[in-house]
Amino acid sequence: MNIMKRQLLILFLFSSLHWCPANAQAQPLPNKVKRDIGQYLTDVIRQQTAISPVKIDSVVVNDEKWRLFANETLSCGRFDKMMIDSIYDRLRKLLPADAQEKTIELYSDKYKIEDYIPLNRKERFTNKVDVPLKTNLSEPFTVTKGLRNRHIALWQSHGWYYDEKKDRWEWQRARLFQTVEDLLTQSFVLPYLVPMLENAGANVLVPRERDTQRHEIIVDNDASTAQSSYTETTGNENWSTGKTPGFAHLKTVYSQGENPFREGTYRQVKTVTSGDESLCTWLPDIPEKGKYGVYISYARLKNSTKDAHYTVYHTGGKTEFSINQTIGGGTWLFLGFFDFDKGTNDHCKIVLSNQSKTKDRILTADAVKIGGGMGNIARGQEPETGGRPRYTEGARYWLQWAGMPDSVYSGTQGERDYVDDYQSRGLWVNYMISRGIPFDAVMAFHTDAGVTNNDSIIGTLGICYTHYKDERFENGQPRILSRDLVSTVMDEIVREIRCHYEPDWTRRHIWNRNYSEARLPEAPTMLLELLSHQNFADMRYALDPNFRFSVSRALYKGILKFIAYQYQTNYVVQPLPVRSFSVRFTDDAQALLQWQPTPDELEPTAFPTGYIVYTSIGDNDFDNGVWVGNPQADFPIEKDRLYNFRITAVNEGGESFPSETLSVFRKSDEQGTILVINGFDRLSAPAGFASADSLAGFLDFLDHGVADRTEYNYIGSQYEFRRQLPWTDNDAVGFGASNTNYETSVLAGNTFNYPQRHGTSIVKAGYSFISASSEAVMTGQVDMNAYPIVDLILGKQKQTQTGRGAFPPRYKTFPDSLQAKISAYCRQGGNVFVSGAYVGTDMWDTPFVQESDKQFTQEVLKYSLRTGHAAVTGKVKSVRSPLSAFKGNYQFYNQLNTDFYAVESPDAIEPAGEGSYTVFRYSENNMSAGTAFSGDYKVCVLGFPFEAIEEEAERDALMLGVLEFMGK
Repeated sequence: MNIMKRQLLILFLFSSLHWCPANAQAQPLPNKVKRDIGQYLTDVIRQQTAISPVKIDSVVVNDEKWRLFANETLSCGRFDKMMIDSIYDRLRKLLPADAQEKTIELYSDKYKIEDYIPLNRKERFTNKVDVPLKTNLSEPFTVTKGLRNRHIALWQSHGWYYDEKKDRWEWQRARLFQTVEDLLTQSFVLPYLVPMLENAGANVLVPRERDTQRHEIIVDNDASTAQSSYTETTGNENWSTGKTPGFAHLKTVYSQGENPFREGTYRQVKTVTSGDESLCTWLPDIPEKGKYGVYISYARLKNSTKDAHYTVYHTGGKTEFSINQTIGGGTWLFLGFFDFDKGTNDHCKIVLSNQSKTKDRILTADAVKIGGGMGNIARGQEPETGGRPRYTEGARYWLQWAGMPDSVYSGTQGERDYVDDYQSRGLWVNYMISRGIPFDAVMAFHTDAGVTNNDSIIGTLGICYTHYKDERFENGQPRILSRDLVSTVMDEIVREIRCHYEPDWTRRHIWNRNYSEARLPEAPTMLLELLSHQNFADMRYALDPNFRFSVSRALYKGILKFIAYQYQTNYVVQPLPVRSFSVRFTDDAQALLQWQPTPDELEPTAFPTGYIVYTSIGDNDFDNGVWVGNPQADFPIEKDRLYNFRITAVNEGGESFPSETLSVFRKSDEQGTILVINGFDRLSAPAGFASADSLAGFLDFLDHGVADRTEYNYIGSQYEFRRQLPWTDNDAVGFGASNTNYETSVLAGNTFNYPQRHGTSIVKAGYSFISASSEAVMTGQVDMNAYPIVDLILGKQKQTQTGRGAFPPRYKTFPDSLQAKISAYCRQGGNVFVSGAYVGTDMWDTPFVQESDKQFTQEVLKYSLRTGHAAVTGKVKSVRSPLSAFKGNYQFYNQLNTDFYAVESPDAIEPAGEGSYTVFRYSENNMSAGTAFSGDYKVCVLGFPFEAIEEEAERDALMLGVLEFMGK
């Protein structure tokens, strides 16, 4: 090699480092040494990350340093300081003797390996924020060590889109294993990750619809939905029409290039610090009672106010917000979810006031949007909408509806919606930055990480991109900060999954690759491929709501720790939900609420310093909550009113998710007080199997699993179970192929509020009631012996494992400690009413059954299992027995629906022992659906859940029969 070629080689190797010593020379290194170093590095990285082999490509030496250049594979690994110190110690032993007195540097993909240590650099990504975009003024606590004043952009992969070549709307990914990635990622992001970040104080913006509600109500000064109205009240300052365009909903369908935020007007007024305020009111006409997402819009002007005061009136009271109108604007801004009554009601509205801390700034008011609605962007040769709820659609269509210029949502000018959709997300981030939104982190959430034909796990892959615009963001900070975000988040994800779900979870590469979602945003960005929706072993975890909660919490922790490092602030992780919750009377006018905190074994900072007690009266929404310092609270109650309570834990880092909902009712002319125990806390994936031959999949007709409150990622049952059947295209997906009959449905799951449903019927039968979790009973927090009758709710409780079952099962119907409590209660003459779909099979026909379980059901509760899967029609009838207290016919939910969880596999149970009789049978086959026992104590057990009976009158009649039987 001549001197010129050698110099060119050296310049090439160091061009990305912006420095090249004149005396550097390429150094021949024996191939065996290179192989030994490569093998050593491969072994070290594989202790953490599943990578392909590392190779040493070249070595450059000068008088002071040895520089080793490895292939890109090395950069895909996880690094920390201890690991790197160990690597350099080993390299000194593997390199020739003349390297011992020199500095050794190891490079991969243009960076020294020291640069890959996360949260270990002087340059940091920060924003100057004096006032955040949105502040909830009604929260009874303040976050000081979480994500307050921070802004995060986040999206959930793909969505329903228009394919120009096929001239049809379709999913961007294949229908596999009862879901599709376009919906699966939403089941992580919307119910878990976004609320966790917001509970930590962050402002989270999403370029897709957040509300699954099909109804959408627009209230605007230009045009409103149905009988909705916009009105103004003039105080010291007058309202006027703005000089620039605003929102107007003048069309039912929008075509390429049309922008509803350019077709109307907005209103404006000067702010006042005292005197009469000027108000505007958006009064919606709500089509049906329910929970709705509320969005506002406003114009951003030169002298806009920083504290626009919005008040949302809802069935739980009112919630107030302060909006910084100097940033954002010209689009929809999400405030939150609220419960509204049907029709137009003065207690269900949104009001904006011009009262401010600063006088003579400009307050603007544009449209309010309530509910998610249906897609209204038309595409195609003969333009038509996607015909789906808007939450199912891709970002490209939401961004058009949300007022983005077509340069953001349609870079191909309408030629390729697929490309427009994935490019629009990063372009949207930058557009919002240009509108003053100070994003601190950006996250793209995907599940498209590969496939195998066996039961191995694909696992988690992280992607960033740094080799763009001289490796710097527009604010001058280094783009390698994106890798810090990726590495920090992946640490949390893998640690969480390995600790609680799958010890062998695969940690895959950190890729530095040119994906537009990772490249375009001008803020630290991670593209996450959590797992593979194409791979059955991964999907056994992905369909479990517990797994989704835990992974989302790990993501939140990683983002929190990354941002805290950038600002050099201490962080505290928000607590886990409380446990062992109970509510009982202390006297006629007082209820005592008690609960226990839940420690986070992976995060010592996540311990509560206080709690929020939320209250709902009747069927109204919950209020804004009251802070208490200890895990108990006395609450005043009035007779003949239903009270519902739930608890959250709080600390300096934020607020936990809520507890289950417990209820009480003190009746004026009560016959006594009944204890309602909620023993139904199960969440799970559908039943899955992996046979020794070539078949595997989900069998949801055996057990659909239990969703967390609602489920909107389910598309239909799997029908193709042959592992070897290959994917051809998205219409012929092979193994894992699933039906599509539910892919636009929001299905009911476990809502954790069934004591209210039981209690309503108990009150009509003449009794008061209190309620408690089964854990509160098992720990002795609540004494069953203080109550003559106990109603135990078991719903779809049964022992369940996640994935391949690396950890013990959860959700046993009758844990040993509960068996002991019930046995002691019955020996003292207590009366027990039990209902649940698996009260027989879980105690008789699972791999986890003990002989003592069978003895308990036979000898104490006086029943035994006949068979599982006893009925499909959901029809039950009472039958004559010597006890003769039960009458009537009943129908329980047996099909998936939006209103209530479905009971697909109820148990047939038989009476056991003298004094026990069948009192209910399934109408379709006369199998025994319920038993009753009368002796020294009384028991009634149903093989289906009481709360799942569809009609209120039927529930009331059955409960009356049970209580009359037990009260005799």
